[in-house]
Amino acid sequence: MNLHTSLLLLSTLATAASASAQPLSPTMMGGPVAPPSAQESASLLARLATLDQASATTRTLTAPQYSFRLAAHHPGAEGQKISRVQHTYQGLRVFGSEAVVVTDRAGAIVSASVSDRRPGAQSPAAGGAEGTAAAPAPADLKPTLSPQQAITVAIRSVREGMPKIEHRWQPVAELLLYPVVATARTAAAATKPEAELNALDVHEVVQRYALAYYVKTRMVKDQQPVYHDTIVDARTGEIIAQWQALQTATETGTGNSQYNGVVALSTSQNDKRFRMLDATRGKGGRFGGMAITNADHSSMVNPDPGDVYAHTSNTWGDGQQYNGGSTSDANGQTAAVNAFWGLMNTYDTNRNVLGWQSLDGNNTATHIAVHIDREYDNAFYDDRCKCMFIGDGGTYFYILGSIDVIGHEMSHGVTAATADLVYSGESGGLNESHLDIGGEMVEAYARAGGTGAAIPDKGNDWMVGQEISRDKKPLRYMIKPSLDGKSVDAWSTSLRQLDVHYSSGPNNRMFYFLAQGSNADPASDAHSKYLVKSPQAMTGIGSDKAYRIWFRALSTKFTSSTNYAVARARVLEAAQELYGAGSKEALAVQRAYAAINVGADIDEAR
Repeated sequence: MNLHTSLLLLSTLATAASASAQPLSPTMMGGPVAPPSAQESASLLARLATLDQASATTRTLTAPQYSFRLAAHHPGAEGQKISRVQHTYQGLRVFGSEAVVVTDRAGAIVSASVSDRRPGAQSPAAGGAEGTAAAPAPADLKPTLSPQQAITVAIRSVREGMPKIEHRWQPVAELLLYPVVATARTAAAATKPEAELNALDVHEVVQRYALAYYVKTRMVKDQQPVYHDTIVDARTGEIIAQWQALQTATETGTGNSQYNGVVALSTSQNDKRFRMLDATRGKGGRFGGMAITNADHSSMVNPDPGDVYAHTSNTWGDGQQYNGGSTSDANGQTAAVNAFWGLMNTYDTNRNVLGWQSLDGNNTATHIAVHIDREYDNAFYDDRCKCMFIGDGGTYFYILGSIDVIGHEMSHGVTAATADLVYSGESGGLNESHLDIGGEMVEAYARAGGTGAAIPDKGNDWMVGQEISRDKKPLRYMIKPSLDGKSVDAWSTSLRQLDVHYSSGPNNRMFYFLAQGSNADPASDAHSKYLVKSPQAMTGIGSDKAYRIWFRALSTKFTSSTNYAVARARVLEAAQELYGAGSKEALAVQRAYAAINVGADIDEAR
């Protein structure tokens, strides 16, 4: 819908205000805002009313019939406040018609975003600049039904076929004006084939306004929420519209994964379709929750994540490598199953073990797009969207969605939110090492059932990406990195000249020793020639403690330029803070770094 002239004026004034205002830092968001005082609320409403009054002659209805109602407030950029303002007509809210108004400290309007569906608003005409006036409001605004009668109509429609349903919250009904809209084509798109329509080729037109009750029912059946919103005609009792109000209600789906057998998936249901969307693991983000999307071969150069996977059944995938056909049938869904299970367990590992929520610690939802490009032999994390893209594999790999690879890639986001280690030299090696550590810890947690508050000492293989490799050779070995032919096992002056995937080797080995210990036999992959004190085989402290120490150092002590020597000092500090200065855990850190030629070895027995 087009704006009223008054709100066009509002936008003009806001634009002028923005042009004269000093730029604000995009990263500096304000803290929580207090509810506005009565004076502040009245002042804002008066400003809006004045702008509305200025254009009253352009409408068939008089200005006093229109007003505004403040609905909510939340912080914006530093020094700004955002107000959600509902549009009303003769005191009744017009459903879906509102303005989002940004004000500065003085209460002046900085900007506004408006969706105007009030009676008399302009509807775009086919090819006309001015458009046509929307349908008039009902002549009679007195309801025939009472609020309780409208609630009864709504409940009856929801309970049909479900006699045992119970109320979780008591139903409520609000009398309002409901715009009944239809989709119309623009004049330029009148003859376009349906399949070729662009979103800008259509617009919504208000056909009529109904005096209606907006009824909210929140009920429970068999311990599952049954939430609905229903629009009931206030004069006839007809149900005009109804939708599920809990679109992200968690469901337990079944996934046939490629690498993990049959797994449980925390999907959501919307109408009669299930979606790979879980709003219980993260908030906001692009899709409103943790999601898996179908990129459907979008180019990796400028990838489009596509839409969230949806299916009529809550059983997904066939467990087989993608065959190049449909990306949405059972075979195409398998990549999504791999990704969803991996992302669920990545989130749960860090939240349940470390208390770290999502990638940024602020519980911001992320997503993974599968089927990126064609025969793409890679997977990557993009910090611009804080999301991951997974290829189907080609010459060297199968679908790059194994649990440790997903844990690895998503750990990029954790690093970016914490130390943000520069991705080159020794700091780059530590950066990559954290990703490998994260991947292995997620794998261990997931394979042990994905529950509990500790990382188990079984389940992971201490090899990165073996499952996705067509020749079954892993990308990296944590127990002895040099087994891949490119990584190194210990620090040297040439470490910083290596690719970061290979300069990560020494720290990966350090973490393995810290968690699992070493072996005194020179023939063992777990042997280190740098461990010369007693006993020659150092004692590990377990994956759980090792991960807690490492993560504390990463998140509270590392800077972007941390190198191996500094990392040793900071990891030791973390161990001392968590377990004590003379603890076996602090001693193990010193021995584990000594094992990769960072610091001198010490005796365990003191």
